[in-house]
Amino acid sequence: MTLRAVFALLSAHVDGLLTRESLVQYMELLAFTTNPFGGVLTETAALPEAPDVFQVQLHYSLETWRGEGYRVVWIEIPLERAGLVPVAAGAGFSFHHSGETYVMMTLRLEEGAFIPAHASHYIGAGGVVLSEDQELLVVSEKYQSQRTGPPRYKLPGGALHEGEHLAEAVVREVLEETGVQARFDALVCFRHWHGYRYGKSDIYFVCRLSPLSKEITIQEEEIAECLWMPVEEYFDAEGVSPFNKRIVRTAMSSSGVTPTEVEGYAEPERYEFFMPLDSEMNED
Repeated sequence: MTLRAVFALLSAHVDGLLTRESLVQYMELLAFTTNPFGGVLTETAALPEAPDVFQVQLHYSLETWRGEGYRVVWIEIPLERAGLVPVAAGAGFSFHHSGETYVMMTLRLEEGAFIPAHASHYIGAGGVVLSEDQELLVVSEKYQSQRTGPPRYKLPGGALHEGEHLAEAVVREVLEETGVQARFDALVCFRHWHGYRYGKSDIYFVCRLSPLSKEITIQEEEIAECLWMPVEEYFDAEGVSPFNKRIVRTAMSSSGVTPTEVEGYAEPERYEFFMPLDSEMNED
């Protein structure tokens, strides 16, 4: 595409805030990198602050990238440059996902180009903490205690934080909700649920933990009651769901899978593996 053709195109899209000289001055490619799938990823820190300058550079860049055969453009716009969002939307970009401090937008330069979906699941974990006296650590959440009928007892647990390992998360959640220190023993089962929240799915991992302390200090913001309940009483309780009863029985009867190191994965802060004990595998 010639410079004159590009200028004509830009003039048709820009709102007249820039002079002809300014258009030529700002007619340069947005800084970017590429991925192996024909994608362009703009460099967030290098995005211009002024929406009119961004508009010029964006349209010029899009025409250039189309001509070079790229398939998809990804633009991450930080919160402090939110004024660029309407410009990108006007150029045909759509929202892909967002975080607390940014929004990611995408544009197909080639019809049918594949854009992978963003994360589709929440991840949570519950802890089956059973003492040597066969007492189970249970909680009743505040919002549940407002219902009529007996308390609805469940396992302590909650959602994983970003970058947090499963084994660390369930120990943290038990401590936060109940004040009880515990050791992770094994992952025993999980539930997969669609339509959980905001159109996303949910995976809930059930873990067996050994208590290292018994004194309870409840998380008053979320928990109405916490106690050590004889496990047989838990199985007979009217306010315990069949699902919760079954996963506790499973935790008591199954050896589960345990954290395992795998050769070739030397960054334990990034990877977490759960496998049967070697002795169980050798029996097969």
